Amino acid sequence: MSLLLKDRVYTMESPTTKRGVYPLHGYKLGLYRLPIKLEDPLEIQSIYDGLKNTFEMDMFADRIYATYKWKEQNMDDPDADGYEQAELSITVEIISGEVVDIIYQIFPIEKFGDQNWVKDYRKKADHYAKMVIDTILRNTILADKMIESIMTSEKIPEGHALIKLEEMTPLAQIVPDAKPMLVIKEELPEVVGGPTGQAWKGGGIKPGPIDVEYKSKMGQTAPYKVADTGVTLKTWGRVGTDNGVMGVWGEFVSVDMDICIADGACIEACPVDVFEFRDFPDNPASTKKPLQIREPDCIFCMACEGVCPPTAIKIYPK
Repeated sequence: MSLLLKDRVYTMESPTTKRGVYPLHGYKLGLYRLPIKLEDPLEIQSIYDGLKNTFEMDMFADRIYATYKWKEQNMDDPDADGYEQAELSITVEIISGEVVDIIYQIFPIEKFGDQNWVKDYRKKADHYAKMVIDTILRNTILADKMIESIMTSEKIPEGHALIKLEEMTPLAQIVPDAKPMLVIKEELPEVVGGPTGQAWKGGGIKPGPIDVEYKSKMGQTAPYKVADTGVTLKTWGRVGTDNGVMGVWGEFVSVDMDICIADGACIEACPVDVFEFRDFPDNPASTKKPLQIREPDCIFCMACEGVCPPTAIKIYPK
């Protein structure tokens, strides 16, 4: 956000900032906090994958690093006496969580060796850091989150929020395909006992309602562990990994994924946020599904079961 960061680049004497210790020692620091949430490992991976061909990308724990490199030369003729060339860089750090912090630190030129002949180093590093930030916020999944935040906070329609984001990120480079599809990577489902498969063979939207006796009629397949919540979901009747036949997911909050059309009624109805949309490419019924990422939090109010249009949900109280 080059415009918003304009008045937020300062010299900082304190050695600490959010969730970490930085050896600043008075070096120039740019720090901006965004009112958006970034916790899903798939979304974090999406940012990394979307920009890995544009910047030098790295990841560690809840952080993403984007590095831009450029070269300086002290004269135009590389064959001339005294010719020198320096490769410089600036790294932008994205710290994910309930809010998103974007940080960059401009080190003294001595970090790159004896390159005091370089002109306007700090000015250029500051410019390139803001360019990286603008590019990230204009092209990645963070753009969608920022637009949603602007719409909510300023009560304006999506089109106006998009224009506002573009105005806030004037240095952005346009990166095609910087929002790769979020794909849940899973182990090959294996039958763990009982009958195998299910009667439904795919090829379209499975008609509802969910078979309440699915546990005795379908083969139990490998469980799926939700990365960001640690919840393990049991599955029945899943075939392969291409999402063509997904079967039933969830032991207590059971959803027949082949019936689910992802209308989102269950997400809105649930008072404890059991469900959250996740991507399941190539499923005939819908490529997004309300996944039970917090199944243990269910209070068995039956609200989701009652509002599901195709009757894809069955609640089994413990």
